[in-house]
Amino acid sequence: MAMTDIELFSRLGMALAAGMLIGLERGWHERVADRAHGEQVAGIRTFGIIALLGAVTLLVGAGALVLSGLVFLGLAMVLGVNHVLAVQADRDFGITTVIAGLVTYVLGAVAMKGYLNVAASVAVVMATILSLKPVLHRWEARLDRKELFATFQLLLISVVMLPVLPDRGFGPWSALNPYELWWMVVLIAAISYVGYFGVKIAGPSRGLGITGLLGGMVSSTAVALDFSRLAREESGMHRYLAMGILVACATMFPRILLVSVLIHPPTALAMTPSLGAMALFCYAWAIVLWRRAGASHPDVEATGLRNPFEIRMALAFGLLLAVIVVLSHALKQWLGDAGVYLLAAVSGLSDVDAINVSLSRMAGGEGLAVSVAAHGVIVAAMVNTLVKAGITAVLGGRRFALETGVPLLIALGVGALVLVMA
Repeated sequence: MAMTDIELFSRLGMALAAGMLIGLERGWHERVADRAHGEQVAGIRTFGIIALLGAVTLLVGAGALVLSGLVFLGLAMVLGVNHVLAVQADRDFGITTVIAGLVTYVLGAVAMKGYLNVAASVAVVMATILSLKPVLHRWEARLDRKELFATFQLLLISVVMLPVLPDRGFGPWSALNPYELWWMVVLIAAISYVGYFGVKIAGPSRGLGITGLLGGMVSSTAVALDFSRLAREESGMHRYLAMGILVACATMFPRILLVSVLIHPPTALAMTPSLGAMALFCYAWAIVLWRRAGASHPDVEATGLRNPFEIRMALAFGLLLAVIVVLSHALKQWLGDAGVYLLAAVSGLSDVDAINVSLSRMAGGEGLAVSVAAHGVIVAAMVNTLVKAGITAVLGGRRFALETGVPLLIALGVGALVLVMA
């Protein structure tokens, strides 16, 4: 069906806009590089024309695709020769502008085919990526080998492994669904991954409060261990370190709610009053400590965090989660609600994520009452917080326990009171 004039000019306009947007960024990049207009490889006008060229070659009727391919090859040759001359002149081996020109030509053709939203979206994403060159290169320079491998491993378990797993129940009570279990592993790994790089980007020099906030998204127990050890060695920093631990412990509660709301929002809603009260109390006490210590932030390299992700960690967590899922069903069958609470208390000694995932999932469609699931996760969170209070007393000493352990115990009391009153 023939296009109307309005459709034709809309598509040509989108092609021109996409090319000029990319050309604007490229021209600005060349200007920042202190190149005169005559020395620039391409700018806003050239990229606009390239996009229009990609569009109009599809208007010739019969043989349009052949002509478009030939013009693309000719454009590639022109840009390639220009690049060779530029390399000889200033030894700049980057081919980003050449590739951008070829993609712009294709975007012009895409717009002419009627995929206006695709052309617009790709142009915006391209311009954004091109403009982020300094930022991306700084991040790349700060990335070490272990972090690079961690990134690839996270992509491996999410993009490669997750889609091929069967999405049905196996084992006792059909409790083990490989796809759902591995999706939970990916979820927890991704949260830890983001938290780790948040700590790395923000840096401990920005303040122990920020380190505690982001560290709590990875492992509040690790932060408690490391900061308690430092408190014994650096007694003059104990209030700053106590603040960091309280912030990390407080951040664990929103993390629990985040994971739960992604699995079963009603369970997260039922946990919110108690966990929210404990989080608010810990944050408030951390602010009090910060004000008592003064507004300065010591520069310390202490996060207690290591590799952001490892395959072994994923496998271990997946195995732990599978065991807890089966035990949750078994204890529910054998002991009723009391069995769920017992398992939650034991799980909380070392980890909250696994029992949180398991109970939220069971409440989402496996017959467990939402209130029982919510109370079980709260019990696990309280036991885990109690463990961290003990860590501060054993590793940090009596004074540090008063600054950190006592507030954590009070927070538990506040959470229990809210739970009883709810």
